[in-house]
Amino acid sequence: MNSHESLRAAILPHLKPGDWLTLLIGSACVILLALNLWSGDLADRAIIRSGGKIFREVPLSHDQQIEVPGPLGTSIITIEKRRARISSDPSPRQYCVRQGWLQQSGEIAICLPNEVSVELAGSQKKYDSLNY
Repeated sequence: MNSHESLRAAILPHLKPGDWLTLLIGSACVILLALNLWSGDLADRAIIRSGGKIFREVPLSHDQQIEVPGPLGTSIITIEKRRARISSDPSPRQYCVRQGWLQQSGEIAICLPNEVSVELAGSQKKYDSLNY
């Protein structure tokens, strides 16, 4: 018998119906809290920064491509179907391009070498450990 089986054999016989009910209600509460705290609502605008300053703030309701100048060259931000992404960037590792589509309020893509970022904003930001 391995340690997992011996632990199960030691605990399960001692759990009563009230214990199972407490575990069930506690698990449901954890799931509901996680869904409410970690899910932001859909964004309605994109805040584009270049060199740490706001370059443009645009609504996500219009599909468009925006060219943003940076020290390494031009980054291209694509807005399509109420979501945004950095589709092209002259940075060497392309981390911000690989991040893909952003669609919830509070999500952000940053190209540090080119000093360009796009952040989605709405009525409520998405919770993350940095806000804690």
